[in-house]
This record gives sequence, C-alpha cells and structure tokens, in this order.
Amino acid sequence: MIMKRQEFLKQSALTTAGTMMIPSFLKAYELGQMNVDPTGSKILVVVQLSGGNDGLNTVVPFRNDIYYRERPTLAIAREKVLALNDEIGFNPALEPLKALYDDGLVKVINNVGYPNPDRSHFRSMDIWQTASSSDQYLNTGWLGRYLDATCSGPGGCAQHRAIEVDDTLSLSMKGNMVNGLALLNPQKLYNQTRDGMIKALADHSYPETHSNAGYLYKTLAETVSSAAYVYDKSAKSVHRTIGVYPTHELGRRLKTVSELIQSDTRTRVYYVSISGFDTHINQMGQQERLLRQYAEAVKAFMDDMKSANRQNDVLVMTFSEFGRRVKQNASNGTDHGTANNVILVGGGLSGTRSDRVYDQAPDLQNLDMGDLKFTIDFRSIYATLLEDWLATDDVAILGKKFPKLSLL
Repeated sequence: MIMKRQEFLKQSALTTAGTMMIPSFLKAYELGQMNVDPTGSKILVVVQLSGGNDGLNTVVPFRNDIYYRERPTLAIAREKVLALNDEIGFNPALEPLKALYDDGLVKVINNVGYPNPDRSHFRSMDIWQTASSSDQYLNTGWLGRYLDATCSGPGGCAQHRAIEVDDTLSLSMKGNMVNGLALLNPQKLYNQTRDGMIKALADHSYPETHSNAGYLYKTLAETVSSAAYVYDKSAKSVHRTIGVYPTHELGRRLKTVSELIQSDTRTRVYYVSISGFDTHINQMGQQERLLRQYAEAVKAFMDDMKSANRQNDVLVMTFSEFGRRVKQNASNGTDHGTANNVILVGGGLSGTRSDRVYDQAPDLQNLDMGDLKFTIDFRSIYATLLEDWLATDDVAILGKKFPKLSLL
C-alpha cells in the first residue's frame, strides 16, 4: 500500500504554521523529553588530519641519529626543534601548540596504531572511525555508537548531540539509531531545510512497509528539527568568540565550534578535519604549512575556551589515519607508514609537565619492514575518552575491553 502525501503529513505532523511541528516518531528535545546535560558538561572535539600526517616530522626524535640518517633532506634541524623533553620536540611550525604545552594543556601520545595495519587511506580511516580490527568491517562509527548508547533512554536525544562541522557526515558519527549532524553554517542548514527538502519529501510517496523510506522520513525530520534548534540557539546567543581566528578552513571551523559551545547547544562531541597530509612529494613546505594552520587554529580555540571559562570542560583529540615510513623517498617526501602520534589538548589532562609525553619515543632500531611498530592501540585512547571524559560504557561501544590509559 502506498502512503499518500496527505496521510504522511497527518501522521508526521510535518507541516508549517509559522514553525516546524515535530513528527510523532521524532525523539524530540523541544518537547522537553530529552535528558540534557547541565552547563559545564565535558565536550570532546576531534580533529582529523586527513592523508596520513608524518608523525616523525611532527613530534621530532631530535636525539636519534637514525632519524637524520634516514631523512637527509627532510629531517628537522636539531636547533629548530621545540624540545618537549630530552628526546623529542615539536616541529617549529607548531610554536602556538608549544605555548599551550608550556601551559600544561597538551599531552603527546607516541606509537599509536593497531595490529596488522592497513596502508590504504580509505581502509585505515574506516578502521580509525569505526574502531574496528583490521579484519573487521563495521558500518557504524565509534561516536555514532556513543550516540546510540546515550540516546537509548525514554527521552532519547537528537542529532545535535554530536556535530560535524562539514557538509558531509563521516562514518565515525553514524550510529545504528542516531547519526550526528553535519553543518558548515547553522543558518545555511536551517534555510536549506526550510526551502527544498520538506517539499521534496512531501511530494514523494513510499510504501508504508518500506524500511528504507521510513528511515529517510525519520532522518530528514530529525535533521529539520536539529537544524532549527541549533540555528535558534546560535542566533539568540549573546556569546561570541573573543579571540582572533586564522581565516583558513580549520580556523573557520574551530571558530564555529567555539560559537556553538558558547551558544549552549548541549552538544557533547564536535568533529572537524583538515586535509592535505598525503605528502609523497616535496613534503617539507606542505606539511609545515598545514601544521602551522593546525597549531594556530587550536591555539585560538583554546584561548577562546579560556576566556569563556570552558577550558577545563573541553578536550581536543587530534589523529591521522596512519604515519609515514621512517625513510624518506626519492621525491623528497614520505610514503604511507603505520604507527603515529595522537595529541590531546585541554585543561583536564592528568599529571605534571614531566608526564605530558605518554610512552617512549619511537624506536627507530626496531622496525616492521621499515615502519614504526605500535605499542598503544588507538582503541585504548577511545576507551579512556569514552569512560573518563564522556562518562559512558566504553565496552558497550567498542565491543570489548581495551586497557585504559592515564591521560585524564
């Protein structure tokens, strides 16, 4: 049986009478049914460095002669490295990040990876975004499953619980029952949902029993409602960013994150990315430019959080799908590798300054066919963030127990 347009409108109440009405199947927060978090709840901001960032030229083992031997033209000169301890230091392009490190707001985690690593961009990114094993294929992301786990109560919750500042939603933010919300600009998404999408939905008919159609109805209705909520909160907010953000893409996106946090949208997870790290050719200039953009944007963002008194509530996790090989290639670049570093930035990190580097420097004498060996499974980082930061059941989301780390 085909559902007629009038029947759909009657059942969903997706009509306009000055405002958007809420479908009966929508887990509506506007109706006061959602268990919202109080002001001050912990927020996770994930920054993805797409393309496979070269970790050895990001966190530089400046005391290691093998590093300089294997990278005769790409190695960062010892005198330029911003030392973190006696063995490793930041690329000089990360000077703004070093300032945060000196303030006790940065932790570097070395040798992060997973067993049987995959050197394909797409497959390795899938593994990181789904938190799967290398031989396991999942269609939900670790943050999407976080949404599923935290939205299963009577009130449920909505897409704006997790926001990706992009025009498409990554796999990491897709759950079985709930997806995150992708937007570049709250007003633009709001206008789009009011202009065309509702009319297109209302003009089409689908079988009542068609599960895919039902899913699309539900997803679109939730998107409309979430877009209206986020736009309303951001438009009414008196909070605006105080610091000066760089005008490049990552700077703009972290500025949007800051505005949404200060608008009190009750979002627990934000996701942003910066691309261009696949540096097979002439790596030096390209990577330094991108690392500088990253460091400038994160510094402006954390300064903003400090001004808003949210520094201790916000944690930034930065990762890339894999590192690069130890030996440079013939094109003054580096090829796909394995283990890499993960960087945490925020006011809730544990330990003293001497603890800001987690795990030893990469062992360049003990390689796996020219690649770094991992010693920390990236899912241990996820488990720690899920349980200790987002206060949820890490085992339920990751599917098994991973050792927690002393990070927070």
